[in-house]
Amino acid sequence: MTKGAVLALEDGTVFRGEAFGAHATAVGEVCFNTSMTGYQEILTDPSYKAQIVAMTYPLIGNCGVNSVDVESWRPHVAGFVVRELSPVVSNWRSDQALGAYCEGHGVPGIEGIDTRALTRRIRLRGALNGLLSCEGLSDEEAVSRARAWQGLAGVDYVKEVTHREGFVWDEYDQQSGKFKLVKTGESASEARASREGLPEADVPIVAFDFGMKYNILRRLRQHGFRSRVVPASTSAKEALAFKPAGVFLSNGPGDPSALPYAVETVRELLKSGIPIFGICLGHQILGQAVGGKTFKLKFGHRGGNQPVKDLRSGRVEITSQNHGFAVDAASLPSDVEVDRVNLNDHTVEGFRHRTKPFFSVQYHPEASPGPHDSTALFQEFRDMITSRP
Repeated sequence: MTKGAVLALEDGTVFRGEAFGAHATAVGEVCFNTSMTGYQEILTDPSYKAQIVAMTYPLIGNCGVNSVDVESWRPHVAGFVVRELSPVVSNWRSDQALGAYCEGHGVPGIEGIDTRALTRRIRLRGALNGLLSCEGLSDEEAVSRARAWQGLAGVDYVKEVTHREGFVWDEYDQQSGKFKLVKTGESASEARASREGLPEADVPIVAFDFGMKYNILRRLRQHGFRSRVVPASTSAKEALAFKPAGVFLSNGPGDPSALPYAVETVRELLKSGIPIFGICLGHQILGQAVGGKTFKLKFGHRGGNQPVKDLRSGRVEITSQNHGFAVDAASLPSDVEVDRVNLNDHTVEGFRHRTKPFFSVQYHPEASPGPHDSTALFQEFRDMITSRP
């Protein structure tokens, strides 16, 4: 027997559907993701902390969930919304069904609602706070609790997702090699463990964990970086004590203007002249460190099909994105060049200093899963470091 679930928005809209996952109630900002694949990576992306994610693709869960394709140590979404949860799991790498995975990690889900109508409402009205419950709440109580939630603006969610202790990523080179194709005669366990070789890890860097996706660390290792991951609260002095050749600033959740300590750290790192590369939240923190400001987008960019134009080359990249805030181009100083823009709304997708060794992008060049158009940015970071006198 199926159980009912409710998704209520702060504007009074209520969707009723069937429950899956945990028997729980969650509040958060309701957003949508246009990716056709990668629901496991979305669930475990720390950037989705305090968000209820709706998938626009109509059928989700057919590949199940495995223990390898995760972006952090656990799911971070507040709740999960799908049009139809696949009743069949059919992938040789699957360990369990999506519903069981959500249940085991305390994530409530709802299926059977009109996700197109939900997406249209968010696009027209902008980001809305919401409540998802599988615990039999009335419409009135669900809407009331959605309206009472504090929201994302001004709240530091980074402190809830950053690793508490630093560590060296993949110290023994067992997690970062690209998967090899399955060979005839190989067992499933052999195929899952089969990876390509890695280059020498000859460039030491410090990677600030503001909500780091693991595939960023894998990509860095594939390009010869030895990444020492440090918590978000690490000071510039502490980071430089490791004598890194460069500094990486990771993605993460929430409002970048709520992170003055991170901005001050990056401002101090800039004084040292060390090469810096930032992605997503790291891009927004870097933007503030050079004197810029950030603002909240109407409904954010989330999906694997976002077009970005490189203003230097004229090339258009199809990118994977997940963010609800952006850097204000007009607030950046004249010595900082905006070199990439979003072709849908012309917001800033990348900038770099005209003479100093730092740059950043708003999107995700590690793209797991997603387009690989922007993978070369990791090599660009390496070249920036190794070309220094």
